[in-house]
Amino acid sequence: MSAGAINPMEQFEVGKLIKFDLLGYDLSFTNSALFMFVVAALLFVFMMGGMKRALIPGKWQLMAEGAVGFIDSMVNTSIGKGGKKFAPYIFSLFFFILFANLVGILPLAVVPGLHTFAVTSHITVTAVLAFFSFAIVLAVGFWKHGLKFFGLFVPHGAPLWLMPVIIPVEFISFMVRPFSLGLRLFVAMTAGHILLEVFGSFAVQGLNAGGIGYGVWFASMLMIIGVSALELLVCAIQAYVFALLTSLYLHDAVHLH
Repeated sequence: MSAGAINPMEQFEVGKLIKFDLLGYDLSFTNSALFMFVVAALLFVFMMGGMKRALIPGKWQLMAEGAVGFIDSMVNTSIGKGGKKFAPYIFSLFFFILFANLVGILPLAVVPGLHTFAVTSHITVTAVLAFFSFAIVLAVGFWKHGLKFFGLFVPHGAPLWLMPVIIPVEFISFMVRPFSLGLRLFVAMTAGHILLEVFGSFAVQGLNAGGIGYGVWFASMLMIIGVSALELLVCAIQAYVFALLTSLYLHDAVHLH
């Protein structure tokens, strides 16, 4: 890559802010870890501010109550009877992903040289969330149904002679769930950030070139505005899809069919 060229993948690099080794293990504090704390702190402030009960609820309290009601409705609809106990986890999952997505697209420098970091654009983060959710599904399924949980791979009403085909297909589709959960969020957030970086580089180069380059700059700025608006929508949609699919998987674990 030539000097001065823009690397769209540079924004995803995990950098060490505080280096620390323990018994040969690298436990350094990174920019990814920092922004996970930032997201958790913002979520904590949002909920604590909304928990100040008042005779006449303020806007903040209404937002917090609306958020709780939204997740409660999702859990009741997706999981049904017995799903109330999973509401705290679904709530934490949805709003952590939502806040992480939104923080990741803010064009801000927290300190000079340290810009906002999209933690959900890393497969390591999304995979942990997906596999943890999948582990909960398995734990609930086997705890509630025991070995009958394997009945999930046998659809009701399916003819017996099709079982050698249906059971492997159902098993594979079940095991693919955590991979699809993690990859969907990772790919969506990574693709949007790369597009913004690429169009941003086009805008800068067009502005520097002058002449016809101004046309490139103008077109690139329009694309940046459009992609930014789309990214805001994707941030909410991906958080919703992740939480909704987790709720549906928990429904299968609780009710089997």
